[in-house]
Amino acid sequence: MVLAVAVTNGQISFWWQQIGLPEQRSSLPGDLDADVCIVGGGFTGLWTAYYLKKAQPDARIVVLEQRFAGFGASGRNGGWCVNSITGDREQYLHSHGRDAVIAFQQAMNDTVDEVVSVAAAEGIEADIVKGGEFNVAYTPAQAARMKAFYDSETTWPVTDIELLSATEAQSRINVDNALGATWQPHCAKVHPAKLVRGLAQVVEALGVQIYENTTVQQLSSGSVRTEHGVVRAEAIVRATEGFTANLAGEHRTWLPMNSSMIVTEPLPADVWAQIGWDGREALGDYAHVYMYAQRTADDRIAFGGRGVPYRYGSRVDTDGVTQAETIDALTALLRRFFPAASEAAIDHAWAGVLGVPRDWAATIGFDQASGLGWAGGYVGTGVATTNLSGRTMADLILRRDTELTRLPWVGRKVRKWEPEPLRWLGVQAIYAAYRAADRAEFAGRATTAPIAKVADLISGH
Repeated sequence: MVLAVAVTNGQISFWWQQIGLPEQRSSLPGDLDADVCIVGGGFTGLWTAYYLKKAQPDARIVVLEQRFAGFGASGRNGGWCVNSITGDREQYLHSHGRDAVIAFQQAMNDTVDEVVSVAAAEGIEADIVKGGEFNVAYTPAQAARMKAFYDSETTWPVTDIELLSATEAQSRINVDNALGATWQPHCAKVHPAKLVRGLAQVVEALGVQIYENTTVQQLSSGSVRTEHGVVRAEAIVRATEGFTANLAGEHRTWLPMNSSMIVTEPLPADVWAQIGWDGREALGDYAHVYMYAQRTADDRIAFGGRGVPYRYGSRVDTDGVTQAETIDALTALLRRFFPAASEAAIDHAWAGVLGVPRDWAATIGFDQASGLGWAGGYVGTGVATTNLSGRTMADLILRRDTELTRLPWVGRKVRKWEPEPLRWLGVQAIYAAYRAADRAEFAGRATTAPIAKVADLISGH
């Protein structure tokens, strides 16, 4: 039975439809000069503009956006403002040492609080609740991975993780058949469209010029060429995340990975009495093809997962439409998690793309010689990391030597993705393997399926 027939699909995202699409700003009026030109009007670009303008109020800053500010991942994500180091902190041990990695993790912890405090200071109401991150295990293999993860995390001084028994986990969020969970405090759930809309309004009020409906055709040292004219600037920042593949010369830089979400109708009090979730934690799991969810301010469940992971040729969507089979799969998983919500209607489904570097680790840099900067590749953890990007990029452009500019992710060079059809075949094989591993584990396999370990090796993850 197809469950997706009556579901609103696409229309950018539920988040944007709930608050209404923003009034469109004007396009670039023609050639102009600026001190800094930022390509991309999502969180990365807007946070960069915010911190630059705060540090140097007289700076002429221009943001160019193909559709409207927050059109991409910034307005479609699951609303997890979390302290994760994208790509795992372990990879930086050999290159930078333990102290540098601890500093990076502390910076990410602090970044969650920075987002919360800036939103409050600037009057951005984005349904923010710092309830922490709650990841549940519901198969023996997941429970084993969870325990190994917990043991690893406790060897680091700033993770603040807790391991919960099945009873403790279900008393907080009653995921059916949960065998246990981990919880850590450095995560806040947000309404992403409210946050990105508010941030755009704040930076505009500071004097930043945001031009929308302006497609950038090429970036080069000192200039950005668009369909409406050329912006000349000493500093140029590429902040295009999953849409980077659309830029000339960047087709294989970051792979645009798809992620999809559904959201229920508001659930009644008796259902919430069975589910719990009073702390409004961000909810995830220990599956290989993992899910992510939040309890919204108006008492819906917003529930996401991978869906169809990648479109051939690094193609990206236009308005967030996802596949019917993805909606069905996410709906079935949500109902398995929460039988009490089995009768709840699914009001909306949507999709978006996130940027994935070849080594699955985010990166930021600024070349002083050319004046070209980049930031992104967040692999789905960008709500917080974009803020760290913005503060770091501001320091790099202003030539400041700070604790942020010395973090180990700054200036990393990552090899490009393979050409097609290898790219498409590789991603399909990786996720087919992960799904097969999840099926085997759900059927009773007590240890991690070997095919998942093979997928890890293929992906370089």
